[in-house]
Amino acid sequence: MSTSHHVACAGCGALNRVPSERLAEDPVCGRCGQPLLAGEPVELTEANFDRVTSRTDLPVLVDFWAPWCGPCRSMAPAFAQAAQQLKGRALLVKVDTEANPQLAARFGIRSIPTMVRFEGGREAARQSGALPAGAIVALAQPR
Repeated sequence: MSTSHHVACAGCGALNRVPSERLAEDPVCGRCGQPLLAGEPVELTEANFDRVTSRTDLPVLVDFWAPWCGPCRSMAPAFAQAAQQLKGRALLVKVDTEANPQLAARFGIRSIPTMVRFEGGREAARQSGALPAGAIVALAQPR
């Protein structure tokens, strides 16, 4: 008997059950058809943040960033590379702190980029500053 994981769709909010052996096979939302674990960062907003981080069984690594931030922009390719490496094992998401200031305030984001790993909707780890892809991958994985 196979185990499954719940993954919340960032697009429509539907909760999807994905068998463990299919996590890396590009699962799509059963309601809207949007990719769930495409191996690339997903944009979250105040509207869908809690739903995705609290209802997804996999670790969710959030990159709090801003468009004007040089280190954020320089780290973006490494974050995307880490998302590809972690495909099916973790969900990597981005939150624009300029567009979503209430989320930044709620989590006490004082410097960017700051990455926060959530497990079961709760903060499990935090790291500020730009990191290379390997360090991002390590941060995304539960200890």
